[in-house]
Amino acid sequence: MDKYLIVATHPDDETLGAGGMMLRKKAEGNEVYVLNMTHMDVEFGYSDAKIKLRDNEIEKMIERYDLNGYYNLKLKPAELDSYSAGELIQKISFVFNEVKPNVVVLPYYKDVHSDHRITFDLCFSCTKNFRYPFIKKILMMETPSETDFAMSEYAFKPNYFVDISGYIDKKIEIAKIYSSEILEHPFPRSEKNIRAYATIRGAAIGADSAEAFVLVKEIV
Repeated sequence: MDKYLIVATHPDDETLGAGGMMLRKKAEGNEVYVLNMTHMDVEFGYSDAKIKLRDNEIEKMIERYDLNGYYNLKLKPAELDSYSAGELIQKISFVFNEVKPNVVVLPYYKDVHSDHRITFDLCFSCTKNFRYPFIKKILMMETPSETDFAMSEYAFKPNYFVDISGYIDKKIEIAKIYSSEILEHPFPRSEKNIRAYATIRGAAIGADSAEAFVLVKEIV
């Protein structure tokens, strides 16, 4: 049994980038955890109604995946650069040491959203093997509307694929829980586009549907 920790910069990133993997790994008897970085708060200018809606969405997502644990740092969206790096690394390190994941899944290091890039940098600093010896594999996931807008020289080039043919429909059902984030095509985060990603990644490995990742490091 392995422990998977998926790091989401924003709620829904975990599903868009690794929802199929999460479902498959849980079905295979592994433990799956999510660390979410940012969250809505009245202090950040969000209404009570929006916050309540997002909290309900997250609760439903946790239930549908049957997560073994969910951690929410509740930081300000789009302003991770306003925090002390040391302060955030301490928070992330606490979660890593509590979960002790074998596999860590991070945002792509060149995503167009600055919060994604900062999240990668902060979390990657918490994967040094002499301090976190339990981490054996580090992956970067692709997130529609973020990874696909990276500069061409930093284009996402996957080298690690997970067959999610039996899980794509449930992944989309869970994605739709985030009603304000999943819109109609040609919006990047749409059901049609999620299926298109899964189809093209599946074709690369001879499967109906797949999710693609970049393998950063693996210790065997």
